[in-house]
Amino acid sequence: MSVSSGRRPLPTKIELIRVKRSLAVARSVYKILEDKRDVLLKRIDELIQQAGNAREEMSAPLADAYRSLFNAYLGVGPAKLESIAMTTPTQVSVDVNVRTIVDVKVPTIAIAEKDVGLTYGFADTTSSLDDATKMMRTVLPKICKAAEYENAIFSLARELEKTQRLINALEYIIIPGYQDAMKFISATLEEREREDFARLKHVKAVLEKKKEVM
Repeated sequence: MSVSSGRRPLPTKIELIRVKRSLAVARSVYKILEDKRDVLLKRIDELIQQAGNAREEMSAPLADAYRSLFNAYLGVGPAKLESIAMTTPTQVSVDVNVRTIVDVKVPTIAIAEKDVGLTYGFADTTSSLDDATKMMRTVLPKICKAAEYENAIFSLARELEKTQRLINALEYIIIPGYQDAMKFISATLEEREREDFARLKHVKAVLEKKKEVM
């Protein structure tokens, strides 16, 4: 009978052995989950640091790229800039792989190495536009790396939440349930042993009296 069902277990020695084994397994799983939680917390802290560094590395280049793009906007005008933008590829080739962190699969993103070159002519453009284009291509891998770290943080945080729920279930429901079942079975068996002992003592006294009469 399952202890988690809330019903009283069978007060037998076999059931007591089964509950003891289940309790031992539950405690072992609890220790494993605690270790996993500690590792997850450590890895999340490391990823948060790495994500912060990645954001810092892309912040200045991205600001420079937008500054150059703004200067290009002022130099060639919005209509010309939008016309040039129409010639820019709308997709970027990326290599997506999967790595495992504490049993959690997280994707890795890398810009595919490809020499595209400028997609517009030099007539009626400015050096600011060239700078903005080159800077954007330089900072794009840094943006992908920051996104990779942040996605990994969210994935590990979800796994941490699930692990903590299991730990709580073991600590507050499953393990106490097995402990209560053991106490109930042990108390019942001890009570039966006392009753059997008293019964045997009574039978022995009756038999001795019969012998005296005979």
